[in-house]
Amino acid sequence: MKYIHEAAHWPKFVWDYEHITTILGRVRNHQGVLMGRMAAMGFALRAEALLHTLTLDVLKSSEIEGDILDVAQVRSSIARRLGMDIAGLVAADRHVDGVVEMMLDATQNFDKPLTKDRLFGWQASLFPSGRSGMHKIIVGKWRNDSHGPMRVVSGPIGRELVHFEAPAAVRVDSEMKNFIGWFNHPNQVDLVLNAAIAHL
Repeated sequence: MKYIHEAAHWPKFVWDYEHITTILGRVRNHQGVLMGRMAAMGFALRAEALLHTLTLDVLKSSEIEGDILDVAQVRSSIARRLGMDIAGLVAADRHVDGVVEMMLDATQNFDKPLTKDRLFGWQASLFPSGRSGMHKIIVGKWRNDSHGPMRVVSGPIGRELVHFEAPAAVRVDSEMKNFIGWFNHPNQVDLVLNAAIAHL
């Protein structure tokens, strides 16, 4: 199987502008409707909508990684960090606070440059103990291949199905320098499209 990072054109992407323009037009229309509704709300409702949206962002992003967080803890952690005075705040554990801290930095400080140090800070927020479950992980450094290649797998042990294999660890520093440079230097591409490219 050939992975995306093994393609000859990696990481230069091409797309069908005519097809993409139609989709981006619909996205921009939905964004406009949403912004209009938000502008019509009072301050208290806007704050509640922000709290609700950020809570869902944290919960759903964590679910993608198989990490199910407590809704009340996430909501309370966000409210405290944003200085919101809401009823029913509960104590959040360190893991929840770390995920919230990382997500708020990414969403509230989106206009600050992305750096290696900032990425490592996010990683430290997510893994303050230097462990992911029972497994010891490297925090504050790019990964190495000491335990073999990084893979996305499913299935029982011994009959795993490999869905994706990341670039070899020796490529990570160079790949990340390229990505951070691209990310920090705006181009003329639509921001929604840039988000899709960043994801890939």
